[in-house]
Amino acid sequence: MHLELDQSASDGEARTGSIITARGVLPTPLFMPVGTRAAVKTLDSRDLEELDVPLILGNTYHLMLRPGPELIAQMGGLHRFMNWSGHVLTDSGGYQVFSLRPSVTEEGATFRSTYDGSRHQLTPEGAVEIQTLLGADIQMVLDVCPPLPSPDRVLREAVDRTVRWARRARTAFENDASRREDGGLVQSQFGICQGGVDTALRRESADRTVEIGFDGYAIGGLSVGESRAEMLPALAAAVERLPRSQPRYLMGVGDPASIVEAVGLGVDLFDCVLPTRHARHGTVLTNSGKLNLKRSEFERDERPLDEDCPCPVCSRWTRAYLRHLHRLGEPTAARLLTIHNVHWLSALVAGLRDAIAEGRFVQERARVLDVWG
Repeated sequence: MHLELDQSASDGEARTGSIITARGVLPTPLFMPVGTRAAVKTLDSRDLEELDVPLILGNTYHLMLRPGPELIAQMGGLHRFMNWSGHVLTDSGGYQVFSLRPSVTEEGATFRSTYDGSRHQLTPEGAVEIQTLLGADIQMVLDVCPPLPSPDRVLREAVDRTVRWARRARTAFENDASRREDGGLVQSQFGICQGGVDTALRRESADRTVEIGFDGYAIGGLSVGESRAEMLPALAAAVERLPRSQPRYLMGVGDPASIVEAVGLGVDLFDCVLPTRHARHGTVLTNSGKLNLKRSEFERDERPLDEDCPCPVCSRWTRAYLRHLHRLGEPTAARLLTIHNVHWLSALVAGLRDAIAEGRFVQERARVLDVWG
């Protein structure tokens, strides 16, 4: 399904809008929590609904291994399997090309399972088939995500192979259109741009990906070892060549400073494990910056995590209590801190939407960077 971004307001290059899908409407800019194995760690679908989260990310690599796409399809797809009425976007496994260092050939990537050591090959066509069985609303093409820094030849090879794989994935997607319908809902497919921090390669990759023709476009291969100062020019180079009328998605970036800078360049969608991973390690996102609950100064602190936060956790529990739970390894701590962090980061991005609509994005950007920059 070709996705259009209905732009409602802009402030410089920053923009707000709505992505209309077969399942509903996604307001942008938007942050999606990561639900790698069909669950956002420590949360359930009801938690996400109560937090007004409209979109989560699932991972093709992990779900193809456990429990397997065929089983999920038999259970009615990810939405019925999770009892989740919101949107699901599935990553193709390209990030695992970066993180797990599989054997990569022109045919695809061959991994060893992180669960039992068995060998599995993921091809561009196979990634489409698996995501079709999963029933994601938006699926991603399989790409090659090199670490940074990487030699020029590695970046060039990643760009060229990603484009060749993208053509194969688009053909497979279009040839399998009849199987993507589920109760009248139709999937969409995003292409991915690569190129490291080389601005010329980023523009080339974006141009070649747009030529193939996708329902939306992602910028991958950033936040994989480079500094923010290196990332932003590469991001800008890619974004300027992507269609203004379609969604732009920056993959794997979730720190507040990078989000606000990317929104300023015209990015619409974000995902990252940052809020959930921080929560499990006792790190809290607040309007004053990071708060490390492990510090002894919070042992008798009766304040909420963030006095300006209206989330269910801040309205009920103290820093002292939450620190106590975290220190003892109580699972409740991870859940409550995750609820707060997901709410806080989602609210930050919603605040950027409001700032753009009201013509005060420059001031809001400065405020966020003053704390998080």
